[in-house]
Amino acid sequence: MQEQEGVIKFQLRFTEGHAPKAEQTIQLSAWRKLCYLTKLIGQEPERYEGYGFGNISERIGRGEEAHQRPFLISGTQTGFLESLEPHHYAFVRECYPEKNLVIADGPLKPSSESMTHGTLYALDERIRFVIHVHSPDLWQNAPVLNIPTTAADVPYGTPAMGAEVARLFAETDVREQGIFSMGGHEDGIVTFGETAEAAGSVLFTYLAQAWQVAALTQRAV
Repeated sequence: MQEQEGVIKFQLRFTEGHAPKAEQTIQLSAWRKLCYLTKLIGQEPERYEGYGFGNISERIGRGEEAHQRPFLISGTQTGFLESLEPHHYAFVRECYPEKNLVIADGPLKPSSESMTHGTLYALDERIRFVIHVHSPDLWQNAPVLNIPTTAADVPYGTPAMGAEVARLFAETDVREQGIFSMGGHEDGIVTFGETAEAAGSVLFTYLAQAWQVAALTQRAV
C-alpha cells in the first residue's frame, strides 16, 4: 500500500501565532515556486492519492543547542498553491527526533517533513536551506547517480528517518554532495546547502543528470 502523503507522524506541540514578515519569506517562496512550476512540489489528483507533496525551509537562528535551531518551513497541505504568502509558513522552534517531538507556532502547522529538516539543521550548523521534493526521475536513478539513500524500510517524518539521515552523515559523503534520496518514501529527494542557491543548484544539476541517464537508457533500448 502506498504511504499516505502529508500526514504528520510526530508529536506536534503547536501554538497559533503570527506570520513571518514578508521579507523573511521572499527567497523561500521564489525557490518554492520554481519547484512548483517544475512539478517537484505540488498537488495533483493522479499523484500520491491527491495529497500535497514537497516543502522548503530556511534556518533563521542559531539556538543554544543543536535541536533548538529555529527555522521557517512551508505549512502542511500547501502543495496545491503555486505561490506562497507569509501566512503559509510556520516557525519550528525546537525539534527533538529522539522524542518524536516538534515545537512550532505560526498561522499554519508545519510540514509533515519538519523532523527531517530539523535533523539536518542539528547535524550541521552551516546548513541554512533545505528543499524536499518528489522526483520520480531522481528517485529511480539515485543508484546510478550515486546519491546517498536512506533505508527502504524507514518511513518519512519519524525518529527512524532522523536516525537514517544521521547515519548517512556518518557513513557517506552526503554532506559534500548536498543531496539524498528517501528509500522508503516514494520519489522523495532532499537537497540542502548554506544558501538557497546552493540547495537549488544541487537539485537541478542532479535532475539534469537524471534526465540524461533516462535519455541514454531509452536510446539503448
